Amino acid sequence: MLHYTLKRIAIAVPTILILIVLSFALMHSAPGSPFTGERPLPPEVLANLEAKYGLDRSFPEQVARYVWRIVTDFDFGPSYSHHDRTVNEIIAQGFPVTLTYGSLAFLFSILAGTGLGIAAAVYRKTWLDSLAVGVSVGAQVLPNFIMAPILVLIFTLWLGWLPGGGWQGGQWPYLIMPVIALATSFMASIARITRSSMIETLNSDFILTARSKGLPFRQVVIRHAMKPALLPVISYLGPTFVGLITGSVVIDIYFSTGGIGQHFVNAAINRDYPLIMGVTILIGILTVLFNLLVDILYVWIDPRIRY
Repeated sequence: MLHYTLKRIAIAVPTILILIVLSFALMHSAPGSPFTGERPLPPEVLANLEAKYGLDRSFPEQVARYVWRIVTDFDFGPSYSHHDRTVNEIIAQGFPVTLTYGSLAFLFSILAGTGLGIAAAVYRKTWLDSLAVGVSVGAQVLPNFIMAPILVLIFTLWLGWLPGGGWQGGQWPYLIMPVIALATSFMASIARITRSSMIETLNSDFILTARSKGLPFRQVVIRHAMKPALLPVISYLGPTFVGLITGSVVIDIYFSTGGIGQHFVNAAINRDYPLIMGVTILIGILTVLFNLLVDILYVWIDPRIRY
């Protein structure tokens, strides 16, 4: 397993480097300049700005300098739109906010989704199965950009129970609606995967053998059916976590949490190349990391798997 982990890390390094180069090329292939706006700058001022940020150099030299700065110091450079701040400072401010409600949404989607899926499979063709499937379908058709304004309309404008936006250091009244809006569609997907996998597992030969030996049904489900049924769910967790982080764009816009999503949108509008690159590389690293963790969890859940 250690050899496999080291091999995956060795593959991840060039993958991330390729991501950096391709993202850098796409950013700089767009026409115009990050310093051009409604009022064009004088040529002398534009030339000075491009010289300050190294945009007057050749493309290979810009890529080499950017990659070397990341590899040696993990420095994404200065922001073009925030003249007094670096990209690292902006990410350090916004990413903990996104990580906080993204992690809570991740836990909520796993617990609620697996609970609904297991209940629907164990009590198949009963009212509980119908209720769980109905909740899952309803949550699936309400993505975060629809769920967020609905929650604000109901719990803020109509009932007045929860604040409609802000962060306030992550106090729980400011966390409830962002977590629910972000987690509902992922919870529905996990519930559907869990239900299908659990039904298939309960119909397996080893489960029928365990039940024929007189073991209580609850013990059969918990000790024998749970682990193999969760394998498809485990494979879905890596993309789910990354999807929750990238889905923070909508959450930051509707709830004004100050997370990294709002900075990413502003960077795209203002053509802040370093900030866009910094967030993109961060998401790429998270994708590689959580896919590796998912593969390791596979071995823990199913010892028959060997890499």
